[in-house]
Amino acid sequence: MKDLPIHNKNVYLVLKKRRYVCPRCNKRFYETYDFLPRYYRMTNRLAFFICQQLTKLINMTSVAKIANVSVSTVMRIFELVNYDRLTLPKVLCIDEFRGNAETGKFQCILVDGEKKKIIDILPDRTQSELIKYFKQIPRNERLNVKFFVCDMCRPYVDLAKTFFPNSVIIIDKYHFIRQVTWAIENVRKRLQKSMIPSLRKYYKRSRKLILTRYYKLKEEDKKAVDLMLLYNDDLRTAHILKEWFYEICQSDDYSYQCSELIKWIESAECSGIAEFKKCANTYKNWINEIKNAFRYGYTNGPTEGFNNKIKVLKRISFGIRNFKRFRNRIIHCTN
Repeated sequence: MKDLPIHNKNVYLVLKKRRYVCPRCNKRFYETYDFLPRYYRMTNRLAFFICQQLTKLINMTSVAKIANVSVSTVMRIFELVNYDRLTLPKVLCIDEFRGNAETGKFQCILVDGEKKKIIDILPDRTQSELIKYFKQIPRNERLNVKFFVCDMCRPYVDLAKTFFPNSVIIIDKYHFIRQVTWAIENVRKRLQKSMIPSLRKYYKRSRKLILTRYYKLKEEDKKAVDLMLLYNDDLRTAHILKEWFYEICQSDDYSYQCSELIKWIESAECSGIAEFKKCANTYKNWINEIKNAFRYGYTNGPTEGFNNKIKVLKRISFGIRNFKRFRNRIIHCTN
């Protein structure tokens, strides 16, 4: 039988099973062993070793080579591993990721925002699938959710209002800050179209200087940014609005953030820059959820971290089509 490898060497055990005879009924039977199930040619230690190796971000083919078994054997052992849904936490984070499983292109992930654990993986991100899933959860458990963290997706908000009436809806900080980043980037791209080729290349290569906080730049970089901003009034105004909004987000004073956010929206609307008008309109539609993000400080950071691990797992596995195996492997690798 196969056993744990030692120093990357395959190990085989030869076991001579003893056979017994009952003196009363003459029935014959073999001796039982704790380390070896009946009819198995692989020890329990090796099966446990395979499950332990699958917690790492490596594919099943590599695990099979290490354990000196076939890939189908690794799959068959992992089929015995199963994870149930955890109880809904106080802070529930939700997001989608591109999984390309048999159930659809995108799957949905639920995360405990405080303990940083995966609650469950859903087969699809569609609203019908989410409604079907949350309907199965008892109402008393859903009422215990106090904070619902998501991105700027209206179906998620509608879902929270329906199934989590006691929760405070929070928009992830990253998703509303990047609206300003996109706005100033679009201003730069619009202005580059009217520039000469050499100047256009310079602005494109120096875009990080415009996006970086001004106080973090070195003196020579500050001078370069000052020269770039002299080229156009729109770019200079966009840079001022960007710095102002970043300052609002970094503050710890909630009342200051709320008052300054309203002033910023008014200034962006009066700036005459189409990109920032669109950004201000977005903030007006999500103003309550953004204020909740300032007040409570919860983000979707743990969820984005898990999504990054899922991308790595999917890449090294060359995709996993079986959703049940994909779900169990994600939870097995992350929790």
